[in-house]
This record gives sequence, structure tokens and C-alpha cells, in this order.
Amino acid sequence: MGALARFLSWSLQKLTFGLLLLALGLTGFGLWLFLRDNVDFDLRRQDLIRALTGENRKLREALKDVQVRIDGMTADATRNEQRAAEAARLANELDALNSGLNRLTTSGDQVKLNDERLARLRLTEKESRAQVAALREALKRAQWEKDGLEIALGKLDVQIQAAERQKSKIMHYALAAWEKFGRRVLIAVAVWFLAPPLGRMVAFFVVAPFISSRAPVRLGTPAPVDVTVRGSDASVDVVLEPGDVLWVKEKFLQASDEGLLKRTRWLLDWSMPLTCLAAGLKELIEMRNAAPEAKLRATFSSQDDAHVELAVVTVPAGASLVLRPSYLAGLIGPLGRKATAIRRHWRLFALQSWATGQFRYFEFVGPCTLLLAGSRGVRAEVLAAQPGLPVPGRRANQDATIGFTPGLAYRPVRAETFWAYFRGQNPLFDDLFEGTGVFLCQQTSAKGEAAEQRKWMASLRDGLLRVFGL
Repeated sequence: MGALARFLSWSLQKLTFGLLLLALGLTGFGLWLFLRDNVDFDLRRQDLIRALTGENRKLREALKDVQVRIDGMTADATRNEQRAAEAARLANELDALNSGLNRLTTSGDQVKLNDERLARLRLTEKESRAQVAALREALKRAQWEKDGLEIALGKLDVQIQAAERQKSKIMHYALAAWEKFGRRVLIAVAVWFLAPPLGRMVAFFVVAPFISSRAPVRLGTPAPVDVTVRGSDASVDVVLEPGDVLWVKEKFLQASDEGLLKRTRWLLDWSMPLTCLAAGLKELIEMRNAAPEAKLRATFSSQDDAHVELAVVTVPAGASLVLRPSYLAGLIGPLGRKATAIRRHWRLFALQSWATGQFRYFEFVGPCTLLLAGSRGVRAEVLAAQPGLPVPGRRANQDATIGFTPGLAYRPVRAETFWAYFRGQNPLFDDLFEGTGVFLCQQTSAKGEAAEQRKWMASLRDGLLRVFGL
């Protein structure tokens, strides 16, 4: 019942919006017709009535002429029928008098005269009946002509009555818009109503299974050591050892020890300025522990979103983490070198890349410490070998994925339920990770971000970020 109610609610919303779209389309075309006309509406209406009345008069005169012709041909046909009948009667009488014994007792000259008169009567009958047939054919065509004129006259009378009643400009242009553009608007509404559901069905039942069966993306091999994640919270403390340098977005800095030296770092990595600008890794606060022995602390939390929690991810030497830089809030590295080594992997010709829209991956190479921000926190999913399971695997919502170790095989798989995808609650694909390693995701898909991805502008923005792995 719940699914049926949701479907009916969705259908009602689509139908309501479709009717609104139809009304707006006809209103727009009607306004266009109104602006295109450069004559006064009442004057044009009177001219139309006069033109229709004149045409009506011509049709009535033509109908009257046809009726006169029909009456004349009917009278001619009647006369010819009578003439043919009279000729036939006389011919029969004459034939009776001029046959048998009467022919033997009648003089030859009289017989000859009777035969000539009989021939003339038979000819007269034949000609009269031929004229009757021709007149009846002409009458049939004249009747068709009369019927056509009567139909045209009836339509014209309806137009005259409509023009006489049409005193509203709004109604006039609404009807004109419907007559000229109604079919096109209906087709547009039908396409708007039917194309997305059909497209989603094809994508879910045809395209997605094919893409899900393709070979996964693998960016590296399992590392001998793995990353560690410190449980996320609304605020986290980070200890800076002597010589450590931390770069953090200003909106996440809550408090810090006085002994830390601070300055502005305009970009996290000058070798990829556009990436840093797009991911928000600009105008960072650089904090350096210059004390020879003291361990200094800094506290971080989100200052503008109460739903965002932070986690500290330690990437030891020999390990690395594939990460979307937009989730990076800060980074700790040793003094005297740039933030960290970042490898970039392009996968332009992988079918999965075209399906997910992500063609570039960023691999952060240890040793380094990453400060990550996620909706409701960051969760670490550890995939380890298990008895009876040849390849461990786990799927996650694409909107929640933050990063993964490069030894995992990564590929998109079709969402588990059609209805959630159909209503836009889940993307078409989930992320599937297989092998041994760790992947990171948000505790919940960011509601605002996930909802915004269904909107055109936000989808365009997020799509461009995803293309470049951000």
C-alpha cells in the first residue's frame, strides 16, 4: 500500500505539472500571437464577420443556382420520361396494327409508311430515355454539389456565430493558440511525461547490468601496511610533533596552542592549482610546530555546518589512499617538504569512468596525516579475507564514498532497488569495492548534496567535479 500510495502521489505530481506546462505553453503561444497582430482586435473581428458574411452570401447564391438547375433538370427528366412513355405506347399500337394478318391485308405503301413511323417512334423513345439517363447523372452530380455547399454553408454559419460571440481577446487568442500549436504542446508534454520514466527503465534494466559486468578499476596493489582511522567526532584534537606542519581550511580551525607559528598558504599544492581551487584547498592556514621538544595541539570542528564531523586518517610510509580532495579539511606533513606526494591517475578509456563520470583519481602517498570531513562523520570499512569467500566485497552509496586504498578493485554496480532510483532517492550505481583493504565513506549521504545532485545546476557542478576526481 505504501509503494502504491507513493506511485499515485508521484503520478499526480507529474500530471499536475504536465497540465501546468500545457497551460503555460498555450499561454505563451497565445501571447506571441497577440503581440504579432498589429491590428485592433474589435476591428479585426468586424472585418472577419464581414468577410464570413460575404462568403456566406456567395455560398447561398451558389446553392440557389444549383437548386434552380436541379429543378430544371428534374422537370426535363420528367418530360423526357413522359415523351419516351408516349412514344413507346404509340409504337406498340402501331406495331400491333402493322403485324400478322393486318400486314397482309394492308397495301404495301401503307405498310412502308407504318414501318417508317414505327422507326421514328422507336428512335424518339431511345433518345428520350438516353436524355433521361444523362439528366439523372447530371442530377446526381448537382446533388453532390448541393450537399457540399450545404456542408460548407453550415461550417460558415458556425464560424459566423462563433465570431459574433467572440468578444473576449483572451478566449480568442487561447483558441487560436490551441488550433495552431495545441498538438505540438501536447507532444512536448507527453515527451516530458514519458521520456524520463522510459529512460530510467532502460538505464536500470539494460545499461546498468551491462556496465556492472565490466572489469573493475584497480589503481595499485595491496600495501604491506594499511591506513588507520581515528573515530570521527564533531571536534577532534590533533597533536603536532616538533617539526610537523599542518595545513587546514580556515572554517575548520576551532582552537590551537599559542606556540604554533601560523601563516597563510594560498594553495595546498602549486603543481595543481586548478584542482586546489575547485576543491576549496586555497587560503589555508599553515601551522608549524617550531618548538624543539614540545608537542602542541590544535582543535578542529566545522564552524558552519553542524552535521559535518571530522576524522583523522593516518597514512604510514608504504601506504597510500585514493581520496576525493573535496572531502579534505586539512593535512599534516613533515617540515621541509611540500604537503605530500599526490599521484594522479587518469582512466579515460574505462567504461566505468564514463558511467560514473569520474575520469581522474588522486592518490595521497604516505607518510602523512589527513583530516577528513564527512556528513555525520567518516566511517572506515575494512575488507579482509574470510573463509569460504573467494573475494571479499562491499558496496556503498556513491554519494557517500570518500576514498579507498588503491589495492581495492573499484567498479560501479547497479543500485539494489529500482523504485529508489526511479524516484531519484539513490543514484543509478553504487560503488563496489572488492579485495583486501580499506575504503572510507560518510556515515550518511549528505542530504543537501544528494538532493542538490538531482537539480540541474548542482548536477552540472558536481558532474564537472567528478570528471576531474574531486
